[in-house]
Amino acid sequence: MDLVREILLSIEKNPQMDGTREFFISRPEEMGITGCSLDELSYHLGLLIEAGFVDGATTIVNPVVRKSTWKGHEFIANIENDDIWSKTKKRIAGLPSVGLSVVAAIAEAEIKKHLGLT
Repeated sequence: MDLVREILLSIEKNPQMDGTREFFISRPEEMGITGCSLDELSYHLGLLIEAGFVDGATTIVNPVVRKSTWKGHEFIANIENDDIWSKTKKRIAGLPSVGLSVVAAIAEAEIKKHLGLT
């Protein structure tokens, strides 16, 4: 999930990734991401594209990124804060796996708790 967050933050922070052009990613460092291989990045980008968080495409060679979708913007807004992200990760710690929609729901719940809405 940390890699997913890092990918979404990278897209969100890049003003050129606004949907007006395509970026063919050949190295994770092009997105400011270190500590993972191109295969790992491509796999996770593919999942984010399939889930509707990123507008892009998976190709045989390199992933293509255009922009974050509305769904992606909402998710990253909920997990951008390091404190909220830390609390979200603590709540899912120990689970063998958890879906991105569950992570999004937990982050949203943490935001609501922080704002006193629950």
